[in-house]
Amino acid sequence: MTTYGTIPTELPQQSLSLIVQAREFLGSGLGSRRKWEDMINIRALNLPPNINEAVGRIRTNIVFFKTNYVIVVLFLLLLTLFFHPTSLVIIVVIMIAWFLQYFLRDNPLSIYGFVIDRNMIITVLTLFTIAVFFLTDVMSNIMSGITFGLTVVLAHGFFRTTDDLFVGDEKDINASQC
Repeated sequence: MTTYGTIPTELPQQSLSLIVQAREFLGSGLGSRRKWEDMINIRALNLPPNINEAVGRIRTNIVFFKTNYVIVVLFLLLLTLFFHPTSLVIIVVIMIAWFLQYFLRDNPLSIYGFVIDRNMIITVLTLFTIAVFFLTDVMSNIMSGITFGLTVVLAHGFFRTTDDLFVGDEKDINASQC
């Protein structure tokens, strides 16, 4: 008996484990972010006295606020892409292609009886993604969004003093300065 057109009542175990892994990965990354109040403390902003102090501030702030900075850069990238809806649509179409053809496919792809392995799918999707990004304005829009985000991050790291930052991971800061 066939069950064409029926909707499954449960997610397959593999899809469920993929969702759990993604949730844990995002939770661990976002769980390490610092308070936004600490990051946007107006009283802690001033000009550094010299270039060595500026470089030290940037390094310390990047270690201390790294998750916050990633969120800021991704938010500014998304904001930049909202001003270019064509680029946003192209990125969504490419993401859907990757999810449907690579991440969500359990069985090998078969076209006219020929079985296509995962390496070939990865190669074709990668070449397709690169070609679309460079033949359209998507790549320049992504790069301008990332550049804008990194400029904001570097400006914050430059002006934000590090005197009031109490880092539990002092070894991370010392390792980044070496």
